[in-house]
Amino acid sequence: MNTLPPITVSTTDWERLYVLLDNTKEDSAQVDYLYTELDRASVKEPADMPDNVATLGSRLRFRNQETGKEHERVLVLPQETSQYDDAISILTPAGAAMLGLEVGATINWPHRGGHLLLELLAVIRD
Repeated sequence: MNTLPPITVSTTDWERLYVLLDNTKEDSAQVDYLYTELDRASVKEPADMPDNVATLGSRLRFRNQETGKEHERVLVLPQETSQYDDAISILTPAGAAMLGLEVGATINWPHRGGHLLLELLAVIRD
């Protein structure tokens, strides 16, 4: 059985993501997964968000547990990807998987008929 780790999302991110998803014209599994994640999230005011939780606009360091490869990316909405050289869209499998995770958490996320096994290593705030 695959147990998903708990996630926490700020009210700001929750609202921005619902607007994005409600206005996304494509019908994809990724959109459905994000709706499911938002529905199961603990939602907090931005001032109450822990510093070690992945939010939109935060720089994340994570590891693909299957390959051992580490990545560092800024989690953003799709329309914001051009603002960063190392952006990752919330509509990508890895971006969606990271949302709301706490440092140290691992998630098994659906991807192209298989799964990504990702671990959040750090949330870096500017």
